[in-house]
Amino acid sequence: MTKRIFASIGTVAILVFLASLILILTVLQGYYSNVQKEQMKLQTSLVAEGVELSGIEYLKQLAPEEHRITWISPDGKVLYDTVNDETGMENHMDREEVKEAFADGYGESSRMSSTMTRKLFYSAKKLNDGTVIRVADARYSIWLLLFGILQPLLLVSVFAILISLFLAHRLSKRIVDPINQLDLDHPLETNDYPEIYPLQKRLAKQQEQIAKDKEKLESMSIMRRDFTANVSHELKTPIQTISGYAELMQNGMVESEDLPRVADRLYSESRRMSQLVEDILELSQLESEVDAPSKEAVDVYAAAQNAVESLAFQAEQSDVTLELTGDHVEIIGVPEQIYTILYNLCDNAIRYNRPGGSVTVRVANEPVEAVIEVTDTGIGIPEEDYDRIFERFYQVDKSHSREVGGTGLGLSIVKHAVGTHNGTIRVESVENAGSTFTVTLPKA
Repeated sequence: MTKRIFASIGTVAILVFLASLILILTVLQGYYSNVQKEQMKLQTSLVAEGVELSGIEYLKQLAPEEHRITWISPDGKVLYDTVNDETGMENHMDREEVKEAFADGYGESSRMSSTMTRKLFYSAKKLNDGTVIRVADARYSIWLLLFGILQPLLLVSVFAILISLFLAHRLSKRIVDPINQLDLDHPLETNDYPEIYPLQKRLAKQQEQIAKDKEKLESMSIMRRDFTANVSHELKTPIQTISGYAELMQNGMVESEDLPRVADRLYSESRRMSQLVEDILELSQLESEVDAPSKEAVDVYAAAQNAVESLAFQAEQSDVTLELTGDHVEIIGVPEQIYTILYNLCDNAIRYNRPGGSVTVRVANEPVEAVIEVTDTGIGIPEEDYDRIFERFYQVDKSHSREVGGTGLGLSIVKHAVGTHNGTIRVESVENAGSTFTVTLPKA
């Protein structure tokens, strides 16, 4: 990064220097051209006065290398020239400066000389006798100026480039040093440079996100280990029971009158294993974002009615009254998952109830959401367990769960299903008095 900044600053500095040099030379050329015009005008006036006083003798005594001076008659014929023999020269009446001088008394022009093969500046003045004196001199060009100051220009250029490179190196280091000195673990501890504060803020946010992700990964790792242990434990008991009874039957140690009881126990344990596997698969499907089922309009009251009808026999067997009240309300959701929410809440309310108890399901149509309340008169939940009842395999009363056949996954399934619908779930409970689970599901 330092090298890139150094190269960029150095290149810009050198380009600015070259552009400034070209601009200065251009301005100088214009300035010297104007100065040359004034000097040539003055020189022409002096020569004209000399010719007026001394005639051709004045011209002959001039040094020919200073300026080219031409004396021209009114008909354009060259009377005298300090550089060339006037007898072989062509008529000058068509020269621009000569025509202006004859017409206005003074004229000037700039062009390539056919005799001297270089660009000259011409200044012409009309004398009292009607003739014209013309003075010519080499015109200053940008290349002539450049050549004239070449040696000092090279020295200044080398010095300027070296200074530019030195300053570019210093500046690039000063720009990059604050970034190199950043404490990546604590980026917001120093704020000496407001320009890099957005970078510091973003680094701090990334650090925070990394810490959260790390904590989440650790939590998921713990959950994975706990899940494996819980699944192994939950499957171990029914497998041992089935294996034990099967071994007794294999060895002929079960009396014929005990066969119905053993078969009933084997069926019960196999159903428990089957239910556990189904719950695990359902929970995995809810947690997976791949192949998520499409949502559609769902009548929550109708889904509650289906769940109540499915659990009516279980409620009757447990001597629990199951009742549904409320209004029809439609939401956009997955029908199977809405049914799962209602079924599991009602199933838990029946399982953990008392003989003669009741379960009331109410569906309310609120302005922006559907509200589901499942109230029971069961054993209740201690307040300290409110935050844990939605964990996988967590059971408040494990012994009672064994009796009623709970897997400890029902509320976890409910929580994930509610989450996929951007809803909320909360619980209110009093030990030995009953519980109320409230689910809110947005309509849109």
